[in-house]
Amino acid sequence: MIRPEIQNVKLRFGIIGNSEGLNRAIDIAMQVAPTDLSVLITGESGVGKESFPQIIHQFSRRKHNQYIAVNCGAIPEGTIDSELFGHEKGSFTGAIGDRNGYFAEANGGTIFLDEVGELPLATQARLLRVLESGEYIKVGSSKVQKTDVRIVAATNVNLAEAIAEGRFREDLFYRLNTVPIKIPALRERANDIALLFRKFASDFAEKYRMPAVQLTEDAKEMLLAYPWPGNVRQLKNITEQISVIETNRDINAAILQNYLPAQTPESRLPMLRGGRGSGKTFESEREILYQVLFDMRRDMTELKKLVNTLMAERGGHVVTPAAASPNYFQDASYNLMPQAQTPISISSMKHGNSSKIDDDIQDTEEYVEETLSLDEVEKEMIRKALERHHGRRKNAAKDLNISERTLYRKIKEYGLE
Repeated sequence: MIRPEIQNVKLRFGIIGNSEGLNRAIDIAMQVAPTDLSVLITGESGVGKESFPQIIHQFSRRKHNQYIAVNCGAIPEGTIDSELFGHEKGSFTGAIGDRNGYFAEANGGTIFLDEVGELPLATQARLLRVLESGEYIKVGSSKVQKTDVRIVAATNVNLAEAIAEGRFREDLFYRLNTVPIKIPALRERANDIALLFRKFASDFAEKYRMPAVQLTEDAKEMLLAYPWPGNVRQLKNITEQISVIETNRDINAAILQNYLPAQTPESRLPMLRGGRGSGKTFESEREILYQVLFDMRRDMTELKKLVNTLMAERGGHVVTPAAASPNYFQDASYNLMPQAQTPISISSMKHGNSSKIDDDIQDTEEYVEETLSLDEVEKEMIRKALERHHGRRKNAAKDLNISERTLYRKIKEYGLE
C-alpha cells in the first residue's frame, strides 16, 4: 500500500509509476529533505533524476530561497569555474566586470549539479572545499567567500569506475554520496511502462487536439519486452512520434515495431575475434579502428622479418605493400582494409647488391607512425553521430562514448557547427 504522502508527491511533481524502487527513492528524498546532508542521485540517462532535487528542495527549510539547476556536462571546461564560483574583472579575456557564480546566487538555497561526473578535476577540488567548509574563491581573486548552499548532485556515470580511472576524486565522491538515491531504470519498472504510455498518449492528444492512441495486446507485449535504453525519455519521444504520425489510433505490434530501434547502441558495435582481441566487445568505433591498425602493423613487422630471413637464404626482389602504395596505411585508416595492392613477391634473380635489397624493405613500424592519422575519421564519426541524433549533442556524445563537453570542443575544432 502506497503511503498517501508519497502519492501526493507524485501528483505534485508529475511522477508516474508504482514500482517499489521508485517509491523507495521518493521516500528517501522526503526523509532527507529536512536535513542539510548532501545527496547523490544515480541512474541511467532518461530515468527522470531531475525531479528528485526539486522534491528535496521543496520539502526542506530552504524552499523559500533560490533553487538553481546546473548541467555540468553542458558548460565548456574553460568557463565552468567562472559559472560556478564567479570571477573578478580582468581575470581573463572577456571578463569586463565582476560576476557572481551560482554558489553566490544560490546562497541559502539549493544547487543541483546534474552530470557531476563530467566536472574537470580542478573544479572537483574547488567543489570539495565548498562541501567541507562552505568556502570558495572567485576566479582571479584571492579573497575567500562563504556560502550556505545545500548541494544535490546527479550522474549517470559509474563513479566507482571513474575513480579507478583517475577521472573523479574519491574524497569528493564520499562527500557527495552522504545519502545515495538510486532511480531504477524503466526496464526494472515493467508494470509502469503501459501506464506511462497511456499518460503520454493522453498528454499529446490534448496538446495536438486529436484522439489518444491506444495499444493492442500484442503491442503491449512488445512494449514490455523492449529494453528501453533511453528509459522514460525514450518512451515519451516514441509516444509523441506515434501520436503525430499515425492516422490509425489503434497501434498494433507491426506499427509499434517501426518506432522501436532493433538494437541498442552497444549491440550495434562489432566484435573483434582472434589474437589479443578475442572475445572482447569494444566500446567505440575509434577503439576498434586503432586495434585493427595496430594488428596490421604487427603483422607487417612480422612479414618484414620473414622476408629478411628469406632474403638472407637466397637473393630476391621484394615489393612491400608500403612501396607498392604510399597510401597503404592511409587507405587502411579509412577503410579498415586496404584496396588491392601489388602483392608481395619473391622472384628469382641473380645475386645482387644487398644494400639494394635493404632499401626495398622499408621499416614498416616507422612508416605507420608517420602516416597514421585519424582526424578525418574522427570528424566523420562525429558528423554521422550528429546526423543520427538530429543534432542533439547529448545523445550523440553518449553514442560516441565521450562527454558532452568533449563533443562540444571537437565540433568547434572540426567546424561542424
